[in-house]
Amino acid sequence: MAEVVSFDRSGIYGFLHHPEQAEGRGLVLTHGAGGNCTAPLLVAAGNAFAEAGLFVLRCDLPFRQRRPTGPPSPSTAATDRAGLRSAVTAMREVVSDAVFLGGQSYGGRQATMLAADEPALVAGLLLFSYPLHPPGKPDRRRTEHFPQLQMPAVFVQGTADPFGGVEEIRAALALIPAATRLIAIEGAGHDLQRGRFDLGPVIAALMDAA
Repeated sequence: MAEVVSFDRSGIYGFLHHPEQAEGRGLVLTHGAGGNCTAPLLVAAGNAFAEAGLFVLRCDLPFRQRRPTGPPSPSTAATDRAGLRSAVTAMREVVSDAVFLGGQSYGGRQATMLAADEPALVAGLLLFSYPLHPPGKPDRRRTEHFPQLQMPAVFVQGTADPFGGVEEIRAALALIPAATRLIAIEGAGHDLQRGRFDLGPVIAALMDAA
């Protein structure tokens, strides 16, 4: 079983999963607006990817480091993206090969925005429950940066997600010029806690991406 150790340096706080048999690549994962890096989904993903040979850094975004509860502010989103950039840089000091970046909901959106601005930063993206639009407001799409995404991306979306259904996500992925993969979780909402959720296909999709 992979070893998990706390990680706290240079403004980066979280947990690092050490695989028993490292295959050279790494994954940085972060959380949604209401959680932190101990979210059950991130812990499960960290363990699963480490078992597959990747180093995984689960990290708290800067807004969560500043206060333990409450949502992020739009005015500090750039700081959250800078925190993700620092986490990727830290992961590059751990692994010898490609680094992937991903997150859940808000964290995933910030990951895509950072990757759109800095196309050479990471080899691929992993997005759990991408918040395509606010619930009940399908016209307020958060896709303006999608055409700038130049790396493969794997989207994992619940079929009952009020922030964007599977067909809405599928249509939005047409805006991304790079290769994309959509994995639908039947019956799951935004937290992906309902329905059958097998991380195996998610791992295979991301590892095949680069």
